[in-house]
Amino acid sequence: MRTCQFIAFLGLAGLFSPAAGAEECNYWPFVVAQTAPGKPSPGAKPAWQACGPLFFERTTGDGKDIGGFRPFYVYERDAADQTAEDDFLYPFLTHRSDATGSRWSLLELVNSQQPKPSAPPEERGSTFDFWPFYFSRDTGDPATSYHAVFPIQGTVINRFGDHQISWTLFPLYGRFERNGVTTTTVPWPIVKILRGDGNHGFAVWPLAGWREKAGAYRESYYLWPLIYRNESKLWQPKPDISLGVLPFYARDENADSLSETYVWPFFGYTHRTRPYRYDETRWFWPLFVQGTGDDRRVDRWAPFYTHSNIKGDDKHWVLWPVYRNEQWTDAGLIQTKTQLLYFFYWSLRERSAANPALPTAEKTHLWPFFSFWDDGARHCQFQLLSPLEVFFQGNEPVRRAYTPLFAIYRYERFASGETRTSVLWDAVTLHRSTARTEFHLGPLFSVDKAPGRGRVALFSGLIGLNHAEAGTSWRPFLFDFSSKPANNAATAASP
Repeated sequence: MRTCQFIAFLGLAGLFSPAAGAEECNYWPFVVAQTAPGKPSPGAKPAWQACGPLFFERTTGDGKDIGGFRPFYVYERDAADQTAEDDFLYPFLTHRSDATGSRWSLLELVNSQQPKPSAPPEERGSTFDFWPFYFSRDTGDPATSYHAVFPIQGTVINRFGDHQISWTLFPLYGRFERNGVTTTTVPWPIVKILRGDGNHGFAVWPLAGWREKAGAYRESYYLWPLIYRNESKLWQPKPDISLGVLPFYARDENADSLSETYVWPFFGYTHRTRPYRYDETRWFWPLFVQGTGDDRRVDRWAPFYTHSNIKGDDKHWVLWPVYRNEQWTDAGLIQTKTQLLYFFYWSLRERSAANPALPTAEKTHLWPFFSFWDDGARHCQFQLLSPLEVFFQGNEPVRRAYTPLFAIYRYERFASGETRTSVLWDAVTLHRSTARTEFHLGPLFSVDKAPGRGRVALFSGLIGLNHAEAGTSWRPFLFDFSSKPANNAATAASP
């Protein structure tokens, strides 16, 4: 381990591994390296971090390599090196690449995408956007390529939900085309002219407007949004009709339901017969609502108490927003979510619907103090402090770049029964398995115990005690940096 010491001193921690027989090489705060607990993926490299949580590198359970300099640069590579993610002070600058191409983004305002030659034909177009001023796409075909400068002049194709959008000195002129229907505005949004595929319409917003298609729909308004009448599905014996003279009265009616509101939106009712029966009454909406039906029930006395069950999704509110509980079934799992003050306490538990006796998986946050996770298969994690996880659940870039910065205490238990505890970013570590127990107080003091043998060392092996096997006495040593409980390799247990 003299080589390990020298490399750690130079800060080149990624070039070394812990010595044979050792789980950890601890030279905190300069560098800490350890073999992966649990069942590491094939070819996994030793994990290490330096300067606390700032510099790091490790291999995940699914074979991905992640590392970098938190929070300024963090990368992730899959085992086959087919996908890559690079984050520079996420979300300031991000880079993503896969088999189809690569994409750069600066705060989602400056975006560039470059396809690979092997990408599908519909994805072989390079794009560059500088929101909201410049948009471009180059496919090699003038019919699908464009360069547009907003608000001066431009045309974009298949963007923002429309087939084509064109403008000149916007909002003086704009043209929107979708499904063969063209809306021209001069200027937007005041004057609108609608044409195409049998559609006709004209509007001077907000004074009045109309649009229609024979046999399909008719819509009109006056003093938008106060007075309106919309009719759709005109081919049916009883079309859908929505009308309103706000705030006095609003009505929505079709062949299967009727909803009326008085002194909009405060008082009203809904009566529906198909596809499911449902009746609802509203007083001072949204505070007091009562509804019953074939697949739902709503009792809302906000902010004091609310209970609803809609298609099996059961929710309770008490003293909104103090307490919330929700239970539903998805993919054969009964899921229960509990919240206090929205995010102060947040818990999600999952159990098998077919066999409730199986272990429960759960995730719990007590903001900003801790986060706890248990997969229900004897693998769990606990972290103190945790101010971000409850807000960015499922956001892996945040988890990679920021969450470890707050981990003053971290505990992890693996399905194999191994456990690892870390305090102050590996200043103090404790690793337990069936084969050994290893404790480190930085480089100052360490204990390594295995059945019938052990080692106690100061200053990473400058001085200490060692015994090789059961029945032998403890012997002092000087300058032993092997990090092994015994000098006899035959007696050293595998980690």
